[in-house]
Amino acid sequence: MTVITLVAVLVLGLGMFAAYRYVKPYLHGSGCRADTEVLDLEQAANAATIAIVAAGEKLPERALVIAYATAEQESHIRNLEFGDLDSVGLFQQRPSQGWGAKERLMDPVYASRRFFAALAKVKDYRRRSVADAAQRVQRSADGSAYARHVTMAQTLAAAYIGRRAMAVRCWFTPGRRTQERRAAALRELRRTFGPGGPPIRGDFVAVGSPREGWMVAAWAVSHAQAYGLTEIRYAGRQWTADNGHAGWTKDTKAPADRVLIK
Repeated sequence: MTVITLVAVLVLGLGMFAAYRYVKPYLHGSGCRADTEVLDLEQAANAATIAIVAAGEKLPERALVIAYATAEQESHIRNLEFGDLDSVGLFQQRPSQGWGAKERLMDPVYASRRFFAALAKVKDYRRRSVADAAQRVQRSADGSAYARHVTMAQTLAAAYIGRRAMAVRCWFTPGRRTQERRAAALRELRRTFGPGGPPIRGDFVAVGSPREGWMVAAWAVSHAQAYGLTEIRYAGRQWTADNGHAGWTKDTKAPADRVLIK
């Protein structure tokens, strides 16, 4: 190989590498994974919200499983503005049946709280099957349909409640980046937790356990696109918007007592 040919090959190789680095962020599109479950960005954000509401109200994981199975059957975990008759939102709750005003039911935090409040009134709901407990809340035409989503709901619950570390990751193309609104994100996290949430100071959330830490991290990464978040760091790991599909990479300086959000 002549020197000229070698130089040409090197230049071509460098050009191809530069082109790959440029297009790499676009290759995977946008989406999220919660362990083995694949979600879109909206579903992931809603799933994270439901989990934080449940945690703020000190509910058992079983309640979260029931909520996820219900939301998947009713709306595919999407915040729908329409439904059967006047049903709306994540759980397809009906204003005419006393669930609340449509505008409030379109708020995933409010809708989740209303669902859990109704579930708490179901006697022995922890001992009932998921489908039975869900049906006693929803009173749908076919209560058996909730049963088909139990495995998915259990997977989401373990991931979003923080029982499975590093289980949730999201990615999105540069074209879907939004303006940074970290302060708004932390206000929303505080509102979602309610009075039972962990301390939020500056750019971090102080956490009392690994489970709580990964739950907060899951919420943050699931809302990263909506709030323009670019970096989440916790417990020796980090997630970045530039490399979201890679998930949680090593970061030896990431603290274990707080989730850093940027």
